[in-house]
Order: sequence, then structure tokens, then C-alpha cells
Amino acid sequence: MDHLAGLANDEEINLFEQALQDYQSLRMDADRFTAARLQMGIYGQRQEGVNMVRVKLPGGRLTAPQLTVIADMLEKYVRHDVVHITTRQDIQMHYVPLEHTPAVLRHLATAGLTTREACGNTIRNVTACSLSGVCPRQHVDVTRHLDGAVQHFLRNPLTQQMPRKFKISFSACESDCAQGMMHDMGVIAVRNGERFGFKVVAGGGLGHKPHEAIVVEEFIEEKDLLLVMEAIISLHNRYSDRVKRAKARIKFLVDKFGAAGFVEKYREELARTRAALAAQDYPQGAWSAGDDSAAPGIGAPRRLFSQKQSGHYVFPISVPMGNLTAVQLRGLAAISENHGLHDIRVTQDQNMILANVTQAKIAPLRAALAALGLSEPQAGDDVVACPGTSTCRLGITSSPIVAPKLSGGEHDLKIRVSGCHNGCAQPETGDIGIYGEGKRMLGKLVPHYQMYFGGNGMACGALAIKGPSIPAARVEAAVERVRTAYATNREAAETFFSWTRRVGQAYFSELLADLMEVKPEQLESVLRDHGTASDFKVLQLGGGECAGMSQVKIGSSFFEAAHERNYRDALKYQRKFEDSLRCAEEIARLIGQGVTELLGGQKCGSLTEQAEELRRVLPTKPHLSKQLIRFAEYFAHPVEELNDVLLTGWFAELDSWTLEVAEFCLGFDRQLDLTGALPQTAAAGLLRAQQSGQPASVV
Repeated sequence: MDHLAGLANDEEINLFEQALQDYQSLRMDADRFTAARLQMGIYGQRQEGVNMVRVKLPGGRLTAPQLTVIADMLEKYVRHDVVHITTRQDIQMHYVPLEHTPAVLRHLATAGLTTREACGNTIRNVTACSLSGVCPRQHVDVTRHLDGAVQHFLRNPLTQQMPRKFKISFSACESDCAQGMMHDMGVIAVRNGERFGFKVVAGGGLGHKPHEAIVVEEFIEEKDLLLVMEAIISLHNRYSDRVKRAKARIKFLVDKFGAAGFVEKYREELARTRAALAAQDYPQGAWSAGDDSAAPGIGAPRRLFSQKQSGHYVFPISVPMGNLTAVQLRGLAAISENHGLHDIRVTQDQNMILANVTQAKIAPLRAALAALGLSEPQAGDDVVACPGTSTCRLGITSSPIVAPKLSGGEHDLKIRVSGCHNGCAQPETGDIGIYGEGKRMLGKLVPHYQMYFGGNGMACGALAIKGPSIPAARVEAAVERVRTAYATNREAAETFFSWTRRVGQAYFSELLADLMEVKPEQLESVLRDHGTASDFKVLQLGGGECAGMSQVKIGSSFFEAAHERNYRDALKYQRKFEDSLRCAEEIARLIGQGVTELLGGQKCGSLTEQAEELRRVLPTKPHLSKQLIRFAEYFAHPVEELNDVLLTGWFAELDSWTLEVAEFCLGFDRQLDLTGALPQTAAAGLLRAQQSGQPASVV
């Protein structure tokens, strides 16, 4: 499997190691280093001096050698013998000492694994339905399209300093087992008559103010997929709030513009994207109608699953709480090699699957897994949990302690347990979902779990109904009572989703009313969280890092300008001279405004006004403002007189000016990182000079 080949990059690991050395020697401040660390998928923990390293697995796919390398890292560098599978199909290593992180990244890279952009204001790991490629229902194996998107957007200037993180899923048929509804963008393979293509939804999200995605495109052909995806991401980059970060996810743009207004803005972005990327190559898959068998659902199938390939099965592996030891990682790698099972995937429900298992291998596989303490899923064990207060700086309750105490019962309900409202365990999409919070009762802070019922992130589903908040000490009783009520009161073959809609929200408040109430004589019994010996308190740890640190505005300006430069050059190559010139104008505007704001000046409406403001705040370099005026004259040139030679000369001047402004900005702020944001000509030398502390000359 070479789908991950080329994602790792040794040079950027070297740059991160240099940043670490600068931080340790006090040449880089904490905020800048945090930004560099997050870009490389390294996240701070509650515990000082150690970090979580998040390994991206696009679509959840990995190989036996990669499992072995991860086990090596656990044993050699980590103060903890467990890795954690996430609902985004990543693998996380916790308790990694900061000084060892460059070595860990290098070793992961030898197996083609990258952590780049696993955290921060970037496109996070791209998820997919776990059975794509082997599911009888599928229209196409979306892993090829997913890989194309990953290659296109990783390290793309457009995605380096977005207002907030961005999450994408791919599903191989209309049932949408990858749950596009709850993603910033969901891509769903569909059939339209005799044609095949994709439906695209956007604006979904959980956590603060859960939001179901809206349909942006009912049907597009695969040749247009990357264009549509880039247009939606550009919309987020252009309009999402860069100041109020709690409102900076794309779901808030849907609220801001309204669904129709959002789609209208998207159409404007798509027109630019379509023009600029007209020559863009695109992934192509082998399409088919698929059958009408029951949808397998999210994550790993709950039992042995017959593939579309006759005589072959998907073998699901239950991974309790998503945790695997180094011994289990090595054992799974050995099983894969010994049985020739090279298609290994981690899933959105924190489990694993092995694909292409023949009948003859099933019994030996069960025995080999049992020797590792692993087995197939059992009724009731569909329980997902985030790390909560075990490691996460945002954690409020001990979700990984309470989660193993819960069960989905005989009806195998999906239980989702998050340690805070950010919802990494996706509680709003579980049959029963809970997230941790603190509530003051009778003068004391009491750990609680906010409950949700009947969530389903697939097609024809909906976000869960919000229920009552229950003291953490009573959450086991609450879950059991809801399970019993469903078993007793449901109609024949009625799903939990349908049952919750029939009984309604008020039913759950009445059902759990006595568990919500805490009398004075009961207070002592609810003051402690699960697994703790002292009264509950919420630690003030300075906030989490999920959203990343606030980026320097001038850095955002240069990265946005780099995106425009890519469009400018593509359009010029297509001889779309007017469109190309408009991109050049945007470059000058972005950088002119950025450097002026860096020096305390104001944004202006026109380039000539901006040039005057730049001259005022930077009188020592008058040629920079004069050049900006000159660019304004270029951009006003009659369209009919534009030609390739003219634009080539102008763009060379603009790139030279961009580099000179960058040199000034890097001198003004030596910790500014513009790697990947500058014109290629002389940019490498400029950045090397910055890193060595030497002056650079820009022609």
C-alpha cells in the first residue's frame, strides 16, 4: 500500500527541530513555538514536559511495518505503553517528552507516516467509511479520491493559516457511513440516473452549537470534485471570523449568510477556482451501481462482513476505548504478515478491521487475536471515549474511566463519552451520548454528564435530542434506565433513533428526573468524579490547543497571497490575462495591508491609499510604497492590451517586491515563519538567511 508515500517530509522535521532548539535556548517565544509544534501534530498535555503526537492516517489505512514503527516509538521514547485510536482515524501517542519529538517524527517518516497538519488551523486527517473498496453497496472506492484531496491540500498555502480547523469525510455510497452531516465538508458518492458522481455537503459540526451540514452540490462529476472542495475551503478562509475564534468554524458562516447566501458565496468562489484550476488533474475511480444490501454503518462492522469480492470477508477487531499496547501493535503486525492480510484500517468508532480474509483464515485469526487479548465486537461494547482528564488540557471529567463501566446492552446501542463539550467522542451522533461538565449544586461543584439521545450522523439521520444533565456518579444508572425503557417500550423492530423521536425530549426529563435531583443529604455521594479520591474541581490550565494559537496577521497575509499567486500563474498560463491580473492585484493588496498593519497602520480601500499609509508608517523604505503605486497603475491597464510578455514582467516585479517586504518583515520579527508562502525565486535563500540570523539580499 503506497497510498501514504510522499506525505512525510524530512526538511520540515529539520525546521521543527530548529524551532525546538530556538525555543529551548529562549530565541523563540512560547506562542510561536506552540504554532510550530501544532503544525507538526504535537499537542500539549495536562502534564508538563510531555506531549501527544498525532499520527495522520488518511482514511484510517495503515500497514504492518507502520504498526511496528509506532510500537518502536512507544518503547523507545514514550513514558506510556498505549496508543489511542481517535474518531478521526488518527493514532495518538501520549506522554512523549518534548525533547524526543523530532526523533519520533523522523522514525515515523521512515514508514511513510506524517503528523503534519494533524493539529492547528488546518485540514485535519481526512476520514472515510471504513469499508470503502470492499463494500457491496459502494459506487466507487473513494480512497483514490481521498488520496488525491490529501495530496492536493497538504502544505497548500490555502490551508496553512486558516481561521480554524477544517474536517472532511468521504463516503462511498448514499448511506454516508462516514457521517458527512457532522463535518465541515462531506463528500458522498452517488448515482444520478445513469451517471455517477458526488454529493457535497458543508457546514456541519459538533461541539459548541452542533450544526447539521447543508447540501452545497446535489451532484457533481468526479472531474469537478477538487474544484468544489477548494472553493468551499476558500470560502472558509476568506469569510470565517479570524478574531472571535469560538465563531470561526464554517458552520457559523452558514448561520451568518443563511443557507442560500452561503451557497451563493460558494458559487462565487467556485467560479474563480474553476478558472484557475482548469488544467488541474483529478483522481478517477471505477464506478458501479452497487447493491441494495443493508448499510454496514459507521466504523467497524459489528460482525464478520461479506465483501463485494466473493469469498472474502472483513474481520472486525474490537479495541476497548481505542487503546492498544506496544505488544498488541507488534502482534497485529505479525498477524497481518503471517496471514497475508495487508489491508489494515482503524475506524471512526475507535476499532480496527482486517480486509480480504478468506474462510480458511477466520479460525486461526480468532485464535491469534485472542492471544493478544483482542476479539471481535460483542453486543454492548460499542463504546467510544476521548482521553478526557487523563491527558487533555480541555478535559473536565474522566471519560476514559467511566466509559468502560457503560454498556449498550443487548440491543448494542452506540455509547459515546466525551470529557467536555467539544465532543471529540461525537456524543451528538451516538444512540446515547454524554459529555462532561461541572455544575454548582448546594454550594459545591459537582461533576455532571450532559446526555444526548438518538443521534445518527449517516444519511436520513439527525443530531441527537438533548436530554438532562446527570451527576457523574449516577450516569451508569441513567444509561441503564434508558436502555431498559427502550427494550420495554419500543415497537416491533423500532430503532433507537425512531423510538427517541416518538417518545420525545420531555420523556427523558421525566424518566431521569430523580437522578437529576440532589438532596442535601445526597451531596457527599456525588462530589467525586469516577476514578478520583478527592472532591471534583476544574483545573485552570490556560485553555486547550485544539484550535491552535492566534496566528500573526502578516503571516496569514503572505499565505493568502501565495494562494493567489498560484491562481495568478495558472490563469496566465491559460492566457486568461484579465483574471490573472486580478489575482496579482489581490496579492499586492494582501501584502500591502499586512505590512502596514504590522507597523500599526490601517487598511485602506485602494492600493494608492494603502501606499500612502505604508509610506507614513515605513518612511525609511519609500521605494516599497512607490512600487505599490506603480502596481496600481499596472492593474488599471486596458484589458485589450494585456499579453504574456507584459504580465511576465509585471509579475516578476511583484514577486521581487513580495520578497523584499518579506525580508523586512522577517527582520522586524525574526520568529515569523513564512516557509512555503513566498515566491520560489530566491525565497529559499531568504529563509535560510533568516534561520542563520544573517542578512539577505533580495534582487
